[in-house]
Amino acid sequence: MIGLQPRVLLAAAASGSGKTTVTCAILRALKNRGVRAAAFKCGPDYIDPMFHREVLGVPSTNLDLFLLQEQTVRSLLCENAQEADIAVLEGVMGYYDGIGMTDRTSSYHMACVTKSPVILLVDARGAALSLLAQIEGFLKYRPDSRIAGVIFNRLSPTQYPALKEHVEQDLGIASLGFLPKMSEAVLESRHLGLVTAEEVRGLQNKLDMLAFQAEQNIELDRLLALAKRAEPLSVGRQEIPVISKGLRIVVARDKAFCFSYPDSIRLLQKMGAELCFFSPLQDEKLPEECSGLLLCGGYPEVFAQELEANFSMRAQVKQAVQNGLPCIAECGGFLYLHASIEDETGACRRMAGVLPIKGKRTDRLQRFGYATLRAKEKNLLCNKGETIPVHEFHYWDSTDCGASFRARKVSNGSEWDCVFAGDTLYAGYPHLHFCSNPRMAVSFLQRCQSYKKEQINDFR
Repeated sequence: MIGLQPRVLLAAAASGSGKTTVTCAILRALKNRGVRAAAFKCGPDYIDPMFHREVLGVPSTNLDLFLLQEQTVRSLLCENAQEADIAVLEGVMGYYDGIGMTDRTSSYHMACVTKSPVILLVDARGAALSLLAQIEGFLKYRPDSRIAGVIFNRLSPTQYPALKEHVEQDLGIASLGFLPKMSEAVLESRHLGLVTAEEVRGLQNKLDMLAFQAEQNIELDRLLALAKRAEPLSVGRQEIPVISKGLRIVVARDKAFCFSYPDSIRLLQKMGAELCFFSPLQDEKLPEECSGLLLCGGYPEVFAQELEANFSMRAQVKQAVQNGLPCIAECGGFLYLHASIEDETGACRRMAGVLPIKGKRTDRLQRFGYATLRAKEKNLLCNKGETIPVHEFHYWDSTDCGASFRARKVSNGSEWDCVFAGDTLYAGYPHLHFCSNPRMAVSFLQRCQSYKKEQINDFR
């Protein structure tokens, strides 16, 4: 199958250059014009896509070249953008920055795999003509840089005409416009990155201001024309087995548990599962007739007092998991299964108590980055010796992180034990993506199916 989706990748010289701000400005401006856009985030970040969803009102998905194979990335890109007029991919870190001192998993790698034209976002603070040297360096560092245009961020409007002339005459690429410095439209941050879209005060007003500036100062028609020059993609078809129609899987989703990969969860639906969402913060009990439980990542430490106060939910989760309800608990979800965790103030808060361990705050990221897990024994997701690509990103740590898998960090080769896993449980800090190996989803749903049959037989 050939994908003809118009697309662009918005990259930057470095983190902190304003990729999310400029991406949201463009997405909102396109929406205001009636252009249907599909948004994507390169890499494992959960929070930036939340801003995309606020802008578009439709899901935004992740494309990750460590967690997923190249063919899977292309397939998900075309699948999620098939109803859109343009796919807008937001890059990660600096354009050539990948694992270690390589360009593997970088925005550049993604541009090559998806054959996407690239627009380089350049932070113009504190520079003028020197910006051209920076752009030229990015163009020449790789002969096939794929950089077709540039947008300046935080630029004085009086500087732009001269910069545009130099970019287009001296460097031979398109200068598509700029955004001025807008302190009133800054998007706040917290310890895992941007504050989630739900929490930004006056978000819609900020997005309206960004869209107005994009409409005024970015050549959106040229951007759309550039996207249409994207080369066709060859996309293979993947046969997805249907395990059991109507199998109910309950998924935690609220302010405390908001980190999940939409395509990963959607794969369960494609396999026949019925997804039912609930809030550990607000709901008193789990949904009825559930056969599996997903506790995704998020910010349980921020909402620990509210989670502790919901005693009935904590008790239900503990009883259900201890009674064999198949459960996947990643990072924040793993913390929720602890006996207790420290909140942001240092106070100890009781959690579900499935695992007799404590979560504690640290002052730096723990085991941050991509890793490969190797199973020590057969478990809920895989057989002994099988591997799973994962990503870790957390400041909180635990008195015991489990020992069912051996992890190896990709960037430096360091190793450690992690994850509590058995026939009905995967609980640990590493985040996984079902689309990296659909056999994990099959294994999980088959165990959920067995649990459902056991419950029916017990009832009889």
